[in-house]
Amino acid sequence: QVQLVESGGGLVQPGGSLRLSCAASGDIDSIDSMGWYRRVPGKMRELVAVIDEGASNYGDFVKGRFTISMDNAKNMVVLQMNSLKPEDTAVYYCHGVIRPTPGFHEYDYWGQGTQVTVSS
Repeated sequence: QVQLVESGGGLVQPGGSLRLSCAASGDIDSIDSMGWYRRVPGKMRELVAVIDEGASNYGDFVKGRFTISMDNAKNMVVLQMNSLKPEDTAVYYCHGVIRPTPGFHEYDYWGQGTQVTVSS
C-alpha cells in the first residue's frame, strides 16, 4: 500500500511564503512523477506543479512564484511557494504516479490535502 502524506499548509499573509512537503511511503518500486494540484471551492481541480525525471511544469498562474523539487532518496516532493496571493487560497493535494510492484502498472495516488490560506 502506498501513502502520500502532506505537510506545511497554513495561514500566511499576502506576499508571504509557504513550503509544502509530501512524502511517499509504503511498497514503492519506482516513482514516475510527483506533483501538486489545488482545488478552490466552486472550481475544478487545477495543476500547480509537477516534476518528472527532473523536468518540471507549472500552472500558468504560477508565473515564476513557485518552485517544485524532488528528493529521490526520501521519495519526497517539495513545493516552495513565494509571493503568495489571496487567490492562491485553496486545498493543495499531493499527487504521485507510482509503480508499487516491479514490472507492473503504475497507479495514481493522492494525499488527503492541506489547506493554504492567504489572507491579511
